[in-house]
Amino acid sequence: MAYQRFITIYQEGFFRQRTILVDRETGVHYFHSSVGPSGGMTPLLDDQGKPVISKAVLYK
Repeated sequence: MAYQRFITIYQEGFFRQRTILVDRETGVHYFHSSVGPSGGMTPLLDDQGKPVISKAVLYK
């Protein structure tokens, strides 16, 4: 299997899908939302407005 930089750690919904992805190299968490053919992605932020970051080593 080819290397995948992003891994899915949470997913819900079918037509209105919400997903949380983690960048395996940086550890940054992203929120992806889609409705049908359209959607968007943004970094998850903590209560201080900083990106949520996990230790990337955990996901390699």
